[in-house]
Amino acid sequence: MRLGLFMATQWPADAELKNEISNLCEQTRVAKQNGFSSIMVGQHFLSEPLQMIQAEPLVARLAAEAEGMTFGLAILLLAMQNPVIVAENSASLDWITDGNYILGVGLGYRKEEFQALNVHFESRVGRLEEAVPLIRRLWTEDKVEHRGDHFTISGLGASIKPKQPSGPPIWIGGDVISAVKRAAKLGCPWIIPPTMAFNDIAIRINAYEQTIKTLGNDKVKGQPLIRELAIGRTKQEAFEVARKPLLAKYESYATWGQTDTKKERTLSDTFEEFCRDRFIIGDEQEVVDEILKYKESFGVDNLLVRVQWPGLGQGEVLKTLDHLGKIIATVS
Repeated sequence: MRLGLFMATQWPADAELKNEISNLCEQTRVAKQNGFSSIMVGQHFLSEPLQMIQAEPLVARLAAEAEGMTFGLAILLLAMQNPVIVAENSASLDWITDGNYILGVGLGYRKEEFQALNVHFESRVGRLEEAVPLIRRLWTEDKVEHRGDHFTISGLGASIKPKQPSGPPIWIGGDVISAVKRAAKLGCPWIIPPTMAFNDIAIRINAYEQTIKTLGNDKVKGQPLIRELAIGRTKQEAFEVARKPLLAKYESYATWGQTDTKKERTLSDTFEEFCRDRFIIGDEQEVVDEILKYKESFGVDNLLVRVQWPGLGQGEVLKTLDHLGKIIATVS
């Protein structure tokens, strides 16, 4: 199993962005020193009052700090964007990262983002299903002729092809079973989201595998998993350090309508229960046991851990990265 860092790229309105970017660069260097394999970032638009650096330019900046690591997005909001722009930006980032780029994509769930980008929310599934194979064609074909329900290309070719011969791997995120099956049908690994409980993951992995079996496609193996992670001398210590910033993060998600959190009307009252079976929080051995459980149960081959949330200081983050560096060999 490879361990990657899923970076926190949202900050309070009063945060100094120059310092935060510097902190992310330092986290990237420390992650590489500690044996992490990848750096991944997410994407949202119009995230006010939280500040958020856009994902693709941030990846380009961070790649300069850790040559040889894998970089990528988990996830890019593909359904509200033009696949030509996504294909060309991704090819560019594949060269910038020396062929070590992953494109994770998803539908998006905030209607406000779709409205502001002038894309019909109800068209999001069709747009994504049309965009993924179109992006692959732009990466591999000299000229593309395409007239679909949402996009048109009239015999033109992309500005550049990616460094990876067939293009970067494409991962697909989503919470519901239909999204999991969609990933399988498109020949992509499914990104397991950080809010999903263990039993819900099991149900969806089964749906994914059954879909792959029905299609006769055995080339897609292993699922990337995103988990929130806090580690301390004891589980209680780890939870006490992480609770306030982690709760604030998920209360923001709840107001945005995120699938699992929106069910929690009083998240602060039930937060410890909410974290159980979703997040990895504990002492060193408990963290190792949890990581291995996902590896053995679901065949997870990429674990992306987020160890920072708005309000958690850089010192705590670096301490966690150093701590995880000591156990990477155990779970690899």
